[in-house]
Amino acid sequence: MYTENKRFRVAAQAVSGAELSTQSKYKMKIAAEVCPQCAGSGWKPVPGAPERGVTRCDCQLQARGGALIAAARIPKRYEHCELSNFDSDFTGADPSIALAQISASHFVQEFNPRDGKGLLLVGGIGTGKTHLAVGILKELIAARGSSCLFCDYRELLKQIQNSYNDSVHATELQVLRPVFDADVLLLDELGAVKPSEWVWDTVSLILNTRYNDNRTTIITTNFADEPAGSVTRSPSSSLSSARAAAREETLGDRIGERMRSRLQEMCRIVKMDGPDFRQKFKSASFG
Repeated sequence: MYTENKRFRVAAQAVSGAELSTQSKYKMKIAAEVCPQCAGSGWKPVPGAPERGVTRCDCQLQARGGALIAAARIPKRYEHCELSNFDSDFTGADPSIALAQISASHFVQEFNPRDGKGLLLVGGIGTGKTHLAVGILKELIAARGSSCLFCDYRELLKQIQNSYNDSVHATELQVLRPVFDADVLLLDELGAVKPSEWVWDTVSLILNTRYNDNRTTIITTNFADEPAGSVTRSPSSSLSSARAAAREETLGDRIGERMRSRLQEMCRIVKMDGPDFRQKFKSASFG
């Protein structure tokens, strides 16, 4: 029959044995996770290099790449998008789609963070602009270790407006700081918000700040890269007000001529024509 002391010793031994078992499993897990190339140091030897040269281990690059992908805030809808899985060879595809894919690949290959030159992807809904733009971000993160950021134009303006609310614990500068500082900014759906003086001032602040800091900006828009209607119509124009109202709006109408002109300096223009392939394939799947 166990005495109180014996029961205490048995219990203590059981706890000790469980702790040792847990520690052993933890050590085995850590050992299994240690990179075989660098033994956990983060550096690997460079074969043939003098004086035992080393370089960053692949495990560190992969870890940094994962952190940069998370920091890029790519929406779940576009997480699958890569340059390698962009389809430009479907039936009825406009030749401009394949040319845009080539332009995107060349942009990555020739990317120079010092020149600040970006891309303006212009085309109708469903032509693959955002897919290509996200694919570029991922390639620059993987190959160059660039800090990138995805911003939906409408959502960004909404966040900035919300920052004016006293109940929101974020200032306008806190919202805009990542937008200003990212090596590469993807501004999706530029012009999607109805223009106003405040919208134009905000767009001007974002684009001018990045332009002055020589940072790369990639932009997608559904609006044709054409001047505003007020620029194309002369005072003596015979175009009726009804016809003028029916005319499709341009990028100049949506962001103002001054900022459209700025984009000509900041970005190379890539046009993507053709039907909405999302609707095309949706219809085909039910056909």
